[in-house]
Amino acid sequence: MAGGNFERHTVSDLSLELHDAELTTPDLVILEMEAVSKEDAAAQLAGRLHAAGRISDLQAFLDQVNSREHQMATGLPGGVGLPHARSEYVNQTSIAVGVTRFGHSLDFGAVDGPATLVLLMATPAQSFSEHLEVLATIARSLFKENFRESLRRAHDAEVIAELINSSLVFFEH
Repeated sequence: MAGGNFERHTVSDLSLELHDAELTTPDLVILEMEAVSKEDAAAQLAGRLHAAGRISDLQAFLDQVNSREHQMATGLPGGVGLPHARSEYVNQTSIAVGVTRFGHSLDFGAVDGPATLVLLMATPAQSFSEHLEVLATIARSLFKENFRESLRRAHDAEVIAELINSSLVFFEH
């Protein structure tokens, strides 16, 4: 983080706070994920968040994620699913990441086809601006092909967690 002048921008201050809280950790990453549906993928990822103490009620949170998914598809171009929800059951803003097993993909409604990367974003209900900032920043990173490919090729939960966390610190305004 040295070298950057983050003090001038409140958005950057938020980004630094988020980095300190670690949005994702290696235990929130599923490599070689096999899911039968986008709901199954969300359930597997939410299970990791619940096990890590980041969400308090697994089923209630999943109901909210699935409800949000039914309102509007969360597929992004380039084979990415980005299900997300703000919820009173979320203890801290978090992202769980699934990289599907070779040959597996999931339909998140993107026009260019199914997803092989799934990022489940969970934000506390009262954190509206933080939710939008993290969602916009991670989506901006995911629109970059080299970032998506780095996640897919990492084959290491630690590297994937660092890529996600770093993308939320060094974003461009």
